[in-house]
Amino acid sequence: MWFKNLQIYRFTRPFEHSIEALETTLADFTFSPCGSQDISKFGWVNAMGKMGQTLTHGADGHILICAKKEEKMLPGPVVKDMVEERALAQEEQNGRALKKKEKDALKEDVIMELLPRAFSRTSQTFAWIAPKSNLLVVDASSAKKADDLLALLRKALGSLPVVPLSLTTPPELTMTDWLNEGNIPAGFNVEDEAELRSALEHGGIIRCKQQDLSSDEIKAHLDADKLVTKLALNWQENISFILGEDMAVKRLKFSDVLREENEDVDADDFAARFDADFALMTGELSNFIPALVEALGGEETK
Repeated sequence: MWFKNLQIYRFTRPFEHSIEALETTLADFTFSPCGSQDISKFGWVNAMGKMGQTLTHGADGHILICAKKEEKMLPGPVVKDMVEERALAQEEQNGRALKKKEKDALKEDVIMELLPRAFSRTSQTFAWIAPKSNLLVVDASSAKKADDLLALLRKALGSLPVVPLSLTTPPELTMTDWLNEGNIPAGFNVEDEAELRSALEHGGIIRCKQQDLSSDEIKAHLDADKLVTKLALNWQENISFILGEDMAVKRLKFSDVLREENEDVDADDFAARFDADFALMTGELSNFIPALVEALGGEETK
């Protein structure tokens, strides 16, 4: 259950729902599998998975929730070929070209016909609510996946006053300065991976791995007006990650030393180990996120 990505949001008003009230509210939007004619389904599932009995999981005021999505897989080329085949047959029969509305209706018929035979793909997205810090953090690799979860939560709660975490200085400017000046704040270290993008509209992109980012080669790219849009970093030897220009934290990895702090918890006791890991993770991230915001120049206040 260790998060691998962080899409970070700030509550604009305090989150005042108790975990009991949240449990009741989410229950109206629980996940149910796709029926024969459903393209997708999205809803809440037990935070602890099959071993859990509640949609929420709490530890020290922190709340974990999980949304599950099922999507029917319909290959575009297959649908397209069937639509074109049937459209051609109708055009020959009617002696005229089909109108766009008629082709759209054909496509809907084909999709409805294929859905019962389509394979399904499922995915889960976790979110961590930290009322004391006024933060909501989604473990999603893209803003779109995070937005889907937020939309479902907003639907359940009626309103969800959150905004993406916003900084006074764009992250790409700060990260560029770190490589240019070597003045990365204490506690953080630059690793060996980055993406550099030209400030010009149609400029180039440089992606490098296993590269000394303090080398003359990288400095030359920075001198040519490229900005650092992704940067591999480490925080206090406990967390390694890729920071993006959109403030998204990806490829988040917690050190073995940190994770081993719960080695004394019986691994066969799933609930106890899950609870201990969640508490350890949220405790570490509760220190990491403010440190990252401060290192990047502070949060924008409105």
